[in-house]
Amino acid sequence: MALTQEEVRHIARLARLGLSPEEVERLREQLSSILEHFQVLQGLDTSQVPPTAYVVPLTSVCREDQPAPSFSREDILANAPRPEEGYFRVQAVLEE
Repeated sequence: MALTQEEVRHIARLARLGLSPEEVERLREQLSSILEHFQVLQGLDTSQVPPTAYVVPLTSVCREDQPAPSFSREDILANAPRPEEGYFRVQAVLEE
């Protein structure tokens, strides 16, 4: 499908591109070539190909969750600079 120079100028206007006459001709040839490739793809029989969202199967890269023993609250708070009533006491970062 060969594009005309006017069609290329119209596409350039939609994309807010200012093209010189040489660029219009170069892009006309390139875009026409791209459209010809799409025409070849349009001719392929894809009726037996199921629609998919991804072309490769998705796999999780995360490990499975496995329960494990945890540290006690006292052990954790032993490292806190200012523990208070079983929690970490931190400096306020928001002022009222």
